[in-house]
Amino acid sequence: MADEATNGESGSPGTGDRGAARRRALKITAWVLSAVVLLGGAGLGYVWTKLDGNLSDIDIDAALGSDRPEDLDNGSTDILVLGSDSRKGANKKYGSAGESGSRSDTAMIVHIHEGRRKATVVSIPRDTLVRRPACDRKDGEGTHPPARRAMFNEAYKIGGPACAVKTAEAVSGIRMDHYLEIDFTGFKELVDELGGVELTTEERIKDKKSRLDLPPGTHVLDGEQALGLVRTRHAIGNGSDLGRIHLQQAFLKALLDQVGEIGLFSDPGKLYGVADTATRALTTDSGLAGVKKLLDFSRSMREIGSEDLEMITLPVEYDPEDGNRVVPLKDKTRTVWDALRRDRPVPDSATEGSAGDQAREDSDEVLGGS
Repeated sequence: MADEATNGESGSPGTGDRGAARRRALKITAWVLSAVVLLGGAGLGYVWTKLDGNLSDIDIDAALGSDRPEDLDNGSTDILVLGSDSRKGANKKYGSAGESGSRSDTAMIVHIHEGRRKATVVSIPRDTLVRRPACDRKDGEGTHPPARRAMFNEAYKIGGPACAVKTAEAVSGIRMDHYLEIDFTGFKELVDELGGVELTTEERIKDKKSRLDLPPGTHVLDGEQALGLVRTRHAIGNGSDLGRIHLQQAFLKALLDQVGEIGLFSDPGKLYGVADTATRALTTDSGLAGVKKLLDFSRSMREIGSEDLEMITLPVEYDPEDGNRVVPLKDKTRTVWDALRRDRPVPDSATEGSAGDQAREDSDEVLGGS
C-alpha cells in the first residue's frame, strides 16, 4: 500500500499515513464477516481480556486429524467463512431450521494470495450437490456415512464447523487454514453498530420470506434490512440461491467501501462498541481464537481493499435430476481450484456460461450493476 494519504482524509500530515493504513486495515475482515481489523492499531489492549472472553472457537485441527489435503507452503492463506442461520435465541423469529437448529446459510472460501495484497472469494451455493465425506455427529453420538449427492450446507447441519471444513476441503482439494462463522443476530447487530450500509437499488426488492421491501433508490440499510437483503432469493431472477449470492457480494463490497469512512478511529467509544459486537458474533478456529491473534492476522492483510478482491460464484449448472439443486461444472470448477492451489488468479473462462452468469445479470438489473 502506498504511504500517501488519500483525498478526503482528516488529521495532520503527520497522521495521514497512519489513518490511511488503518482504514485499509479495516476493510479486509468486514467481508469475511469478522471485523478482525476493527481492533488493529486501536489501542484496545486494556479491554483485550473482555473481548477475548466474547469469542467462541473450535479446534478444527484436533477434530479432523491428519486426513486432510496437503498444507501447501506457498505463502497463501485459505479461510472457510460461513454465515450461520441458527434459529436459536433471538434468531427464532426467522423460522425453523429443523431439528439441528442451524445450517450454513452462506459459504465462501476466501483465498488470500501470497504477499497479502489481493484476495479471491469463491461463493459456494448452499444447494450445491457435492460428495460429502463421513463426518462425526455434532452431538458426538456416532458418525454420518459419506454421501454422493448431499447439499453443501447439510455438512454444517449434521456435523457442525468440523464437517463443513472437511466437506470444503474434499470439494476443493485445498486445506483450510482458518475458519470464521457469524450468525443472523451477530450480522444484524454489527451492521447497526456500524451505522448502516448505503446501497442503491434500480428496481424494487420485495420478499416476504426475508422480510425485505425496498423501493428503487438509495438506502442506508439498517441491520434488519441488511439481513433481509443477504437472505432474499425469491425477489431476484428465478428465486434460486445464485441471485442471492450476487446480492451478498454487492452488499459486502458496499460495506467495504463505506466502513473506512465512519470515523471509528476518531471515536474510541464507537470503536469499542463495534469490536465488542464483532467478537461476540464470531466463532473461529483455535488458530484465530484471541484478540491478539486476530490483530496479528489483520495486520498481515492491511493492504487489501475492496478493489483488490475478486469475487466469483462456483461455476455450476442446474441439476438435470432436480431443478431446485445445482451441480458443479467439473472442468470449470477444476480450473477454479487449480488456480487457487497454484495461488493464481481465477481466469474469466472458469465462470463464463455457468448458471451464476445469468443470475448475476438478473441481480445487476436490480442493483444497476453495482
